[in-house]
Amino acid sequence: MLPASIKRLVLLSAIPLTFSLSGCTKAQVPVFSGQKAYDQLKAQCNFGFRHPGSPGHEACLDYLVTTLTPLADRVVKQPFRFTDPRTGRSHSLNNVIASFGAQGQRVLLCAHWDTRPVADFDLDPANHKKPVMGANDGASGVAVLLELARLFKQNPPPVGVDIVLFDGEDSGMQGHNETWCAGARYFAQNRSAGYLPRYAVLLDMVGDADLSLPIEMNSQRYAPALVDQLWTLAEQLGLPAFNRGMGPEMVDDHLELLKVGIPAVDIIDFDYPYWHTVEDTPDKCSAASLAQVGYLMATFIYEQ
Repeated sequence: MLPASIKRLVLLSAIPLTFSLSGCTKAQVPVFSGQKAYDQLKAQCNFGFRHPGSPGHEACLDYLVTTLTPLADRVVKQPFRFTDPRTGRSHSLNNVIASFGAQGQRVLLCAHWDTRPVADFDLDPANHKKPVMGANDGASGVAVLLELARLFKQNPPPVGVDIVLFDGEDSGMQGHNETWCAGARYFAQNRSAGYLPRYAVLLDMVGDADLSLPIEMNSQRYAPALVDQLWTLAEQLGLPAFNRGMGPEMVDDHLELLKVGIPAVDIIDFDYPYWHTVEDTPDKCSAASLAQVGYLMATFIYEQ
């Protein structure tokens, strides 16, 4: 993703690692485990750097498909070609699409699974050409979605759900917006004829141990009703990471979905000092942060 600004926000107090809704909501919502999501975050990082062309990228792709296949009704890889704007090298990339339920009424949950090939915002110039581990920027959103997939398998949701893990989001060149979000762009432009989900929610950088989730400006501009529904529910559930402040305007995967008429919101904590640095590692993330985001999304889906 590409920012317009960077902010510093509040430190969270202790948050439970699991959430359930016993007696508190209209629907029966299964327990979301922040710890299991955090285990998924670490599992991705165990493959090492996951930028296009790296061994970790190929290994993680296999892991995502293998993990989702027994959980979803259908899992497919959506291949596409990508040329790195910094090196000119061409790569074969893959979005991973997992579908749950056969309902015609569908919702889309998404995140990017690739990582940044260069730590160009590291404070040490010697690290600028090193790759990024991407514990928060990449693995965190995917981790929440993998844990949601486990819930969907055990407790089929009331609407059809498509989880899409985008590739090639984070290999863009600063100052060239068109070079980012390659996987989301390909998915939006090559989706099945007639596929128009009710809405899409993008999870990006949601694992920060110091989690703060203001409203992303493009989400508010183009999908205000969906923003209000999500943040109102977060308030009702008492999730302290979500706040009504206005965050930065992001060039992120949700814009590609908005362009083709899908209402889309970006849940993102860009107040993260380790963004695009070699320090974006699992110890900067927490199960409690993932639990808040997963709790919100599970509630939102099962109350449809």
